[in-house]
Amino acid sequence: MSKVHVALLGRNALVREGLRHILSRESFEVVESADNPAELMHPAPEGSDDTLIVLVDQSAQKYEDDEVFAIRNENENARFVFLTEQLNLEYMTQAFRLGAHGFILKSVGCESLLGSLRLVALGEKVLPGALAEKLPSISSASSVMVSKESSLDTPLSDRETEILSCLVIGLPNKLIARRLDLSEATVKVHVKGILRKLGVQNRTQAAIYALNNGFDSTFRTSSQDYSPVVHGDMDGVGAMNEHQMA
Repeated sequence: MSKVHVALLGRNALVREGLRHILSRESFEVVESADNPAELMHPAPEGSDDTLIVLVDQSAQKYEDDEVFAIRNENENARFVFLTEQLNLEYMTQAFRLGAHGFILKSVGCESLLGSLRLVALGEKVLPGALAEKLPSISSASSVMVSKESSLDTPLSDRETEILSCLVIGLPNKLIARRLDLSEATVKVHVKGILRKLGVQNRTQAAIYALNNGFDSTFRTSSQDYSPVVHGDMDGVGAMNEHQMA
């Protein structure tokens, strides 16, 4: 199996060197390491279809989205994965909308990190498992938000508030269906009902509406080691096919 190319982007050189050491033990090859996105803006070799995973350490002194995703202008095969210390739903939603392939908490173990990157290399998208722990509280916040929103002629049902909380964190219908033990067709019906009741045109607008009307979009995690969401055949890794992130 050919090695997957990885570019490391982060302010902390020590962290980058640690990541290089971890990745070098597996089927990854760190081809570049930099603290400035501009240093990674090199065209892919002509005729190359090799995937380049750009692993971004978004801790202190976060990078602006436009400077990170500008790397894709030079290398269309780049896939962006962000390492973060906390869950910020609003930021994650925006990043996925711009083309991110995953978020990984810095508290995960090495095997979870490597498993997530392998899935990204296969075209999947990954989310932290901590989001699964937070879904009930997100749903409760959604219910409070909807009850206070006087402009709604018809309030959202309990099931619709659950699905709205899933829309906020960017889950596609297929993953929502599995998470809530529903058919995908049923989820689609509920999503249409949510859009109609909120008076918005698409799921992104629904998520923004929710965040602007009562959601606390930032969830800090404890020191507990959270792995990505369990989904599919690989334990400890949550994945979404890139074509499902509409």
